[in-house]
Amino acid sequence: MAAGLALPKGSLVVVSGANGNIASHVVDSLLKHGYKVRGTVRGLDRGKWLVDHFGAKYGSENISLAEVPDMAAPGAFDSSVQGAQGFIHVATPVMSVSDPNIAIPMVVDGAKNVLAACAKEPGIKRVVMTSSSGACTAPKPNKEFTIDSSTWNDESVAAAWAPPPYEGIERAVAVYYAAKTESERAAWAWVRENKPGFVFNTILPNANFGPVIDAKHQKYHSTLGWIRLLFEGFPGEEGADAKSADPQYYINIIDDALVHVAALIYDDVRDERLFTFAYPYNWNDILTVLRKLYPDRQFIEDIPDLGRDLSKVTNERAEELLKRISGHGWMNLEETIKQSVADYQ
Repeated sequence: MAAGLALPKGSLVVVSGANGNIASHVVDSLLKHGYKVRGTVRGLDRGKWLVDHFGAKYGSENISLAEVPDMAAPGAFDSSVQGAQGFIHVATPVMSVSDPNIAIPMVVDGAKNVLAACAKEPGIKRVVMTSSSGACTAPKPNKEFTIDSSTWNDESVAAAWAPPPYEGIERAVAVYYAAKTESERAAWAWVRENKPGFVFNTILPNANFGPVIDAKHQKYHSTLGWIRLLFEGFPGEEGADAKSADPQYYINIIDDALVHVAALIYDDVRDERLFTFAYPYNWNDILTVLRKLYPDRQFIEDIPDLGRDLSKVTNERAEELLKRISGHGWMNLEETIKQSVADYQ
């Protein structure tokens, strides 16, 4: 085994929700670094393109799928972890349910099911879970504060559990943030209580921007969709919801995936919350980039009074790992937006 690697190349790694935007980049990065991948999907038919795409790129013997229809069902991941050495748990419903009584237990139980399955599989040495910036804070423009490994988003948890109705974008965002907060906190508690034989780390990304792996088979979900909506002038209700998103940090989705892999394979990364926050932005910053990239295209005017994300984030460790695995630091905003819009034309 190469010095400093907890998992030798050729090890089998399970990636949950493998057809999702972040997870598919994690799959790509793992395969590129010499690992075999078993991706879980809710239905094998919807994931077939992964085998076709990655099989052609890296060899069909290196990519396979396992069906997990309901990650919250008891024993959901028990069969998919068999024979594996690592697990990266990315799967989560993104603001698909606004009722906290449904959404939060589903995400918490999914995380616990991953940990329980991995603890029963003797070969599993490393587990990484995708959390969210929303597990530590909601965006707070123009407010100076610090985000570190002790920061948890109790404000969104309280907002999520407020009395119904469970409607509107603000409640949906609060429930999503609360689900990520409670699932990550429950995962760390489970690890402390059960003391499994694997090392556990979490990744907390802010807004993911960048390309999709396969534009034919994937949609521009969540924050990837924000850039497309801005590119088109924030049309309709969906556009209005995206426009209302506060200034925050972005992360290039490829960088995010690389830090996931680094947290899995490097032996010195243990029991860490890693913050994949590159740099703060607001919509006007992105409009400036778009006007430079497409000088002949008409974009909306700058949006007044947007404010700035003034938070200070302990993201140095995550960038150090990115540099170690890739040779470069955070991707700048211009290159990230250039990658984001490349498939729109």
